[in-house]
Amino acid sequence: MKIRFGVGLGAETGPEELSAIVDHLEARGVDSLWFSELVYSKAVDPFIGMAHALARTRNLKVGTSVVVLPGRHPVLVAKQLASLAALAPKRVLPVFGLRSAIPAEREIFVVPDGERAAVFDESLRLLRSALEQDDVSFEGDYFSASAVGIAPRPSKPLDLWLGGSAPAGFRRIGRLGDGWLGSFLTPAEARRGREQIERTAQEAGREIEADHFGINLAVSDGPLPEELVEAVRRRRPDLDPTELIADSWPSLHRQLDAYLEAGLTKFVIRPAGARTAEFIDRFVAELLPRQN
Repeated sequence: MKIRFGVGLGAETGPEELSAIVDHLEARGVDSLWFSELVYSKAVDPFIGMAHALARTRNLKVGTSVVVLPGRHPVLVAKQLASLAALAPKRVLPVFGLRSAIPAEREIFVVPDGERAAVFDESLRLLRSALEQDDVSFEGDYFSASAVGIAPRPSKPLDLWLGGSAPAGFRRIGRLGDGWLGSFLTPAEARRGREQIERTAQEAGREIEADHFGINLAVSDGPLPEELVEAVRRRRPDLDPTELIADSWPSLHRQLDAYLEAGLTKFVIRPAGARTAEFIDRFVAELLPRQN
């Protein structure tokens, strides 16, 4: 199975730094760059960031880790993805999530109260239909669309990966997704999530490719920044933050060994406190030799 490592950007990386980062990643042969949806920060919007990165490069892949789908019209999202895929074939890696991890941002992705999961499911079905079929007519509980014709459609269907860390999310991936990019999970939890996804896919008569399971990780070259420690504690108060965030590159390698043993092969690595240019050089030295 292909083991791959990509660089993730966080809230601290703004538009004034992005071009230099993209050029650096391309020059060093990094596989992929990942944009998070962080509306109330200086981070670049994921779709805008992907377009900018693709326009400056020939080999770098770009992905979202993750963007919220419920609250967006799936046909418009399909048009954005199809346009990116036409401009840069085989280099667009969309990953979608149920809701923002930031409470203050959740209100801007408007869906009926208590129906976000159902909207997500229907959005995924319409999104896939729009990307893969001509003259789509769709009548659901939340969306109606007729004569949908996205052009040009990707020559090879885009894989639609999903985030998620709860049993309902794992079941959704098994039923509707093509891959999984998790976060804030231990290797043992990630293994159980992968197994649940595979069971649900089998029950639905589907198959998720064995190398379509990944996770977001962070590494610090020294003590973890206190604001990051607090963020982890809010998400996972049951765990020591160092179980989820490596405080050194040797610690990251040990974590990676455990996630590989759990059946994950795709990794989005972001810096925890380091300057991005220095992080990229260390990333290349430490992780590119582990790709196959």
